[in-house]
Amino acid sequence: MAKTTAKSADKSSNGSKSANAGKKVLKDDMIAFLTADDIEKLVHKLAKQVDSDYAGKDLVFICPLKGSCIFLADLIRKIERPLQVDFVQLGAVEKGGAIRMLKDISVNIAGKHVVVVEEIIDTGRTLNFLKQRLLASSPASLKILTLLDKPARRELPLQPDYVGQTIEDRYVVGYGMDSEEVGRNYAQIYYFRQ
Repeated sequence: MAKTTAKSADKSSNGSKSANAGKKVLKDDMIAFLTADDIEKLVHKLAKQVDSDYAGKDLVFICPLKGSCIFLADLIRKIERPLQVDFVQLGAVEKGGAIRMLKDISVNIAGKHVVVVEEIIDTGRTLNFLKQRLLASSPASLKILTLLDKPARRELPLQPDYVGQTIEDRYVVGYGMDSEEVGRNYAQIYYFRQ
């Protein structure tokens, strides 16, 4: 088996340097906030709470795309009960403008226990829109679960039912959260230097 060095890994198969060689990565200009181990502990804590609260009940997890999918995948692997998963996609018509549904749920949630899984809640505008939409489908219960809660940015009186950690008003990237679609794949969560 051939050894790959950092130098040879920066070269493409034709011997030229790859497009990413020497480029700075977004997280290089950021400060680590939560390590992968910290995140794992938060996910485990939330999964235990949900497992305990919904003993003997089937669950439907609703995941708003795109940011929550990494968190959802880790969370549901720790839950030891029957569950369903569905995805929604919402977006603002313009920054601060009306919210619109880009992809609605496809599962019938009438009479079922629903948990909306968010990676972070800040203003609460999009989540409030989603909550009202889901309540119109008559679930048996509807709870909000978030890895990170940023109440300092809240524009609406929306309170999550399950919170991994409350954070101050900082822009965070990683573990599904992005900055202009960059950084979702980072295993840790970072914030920008001030």
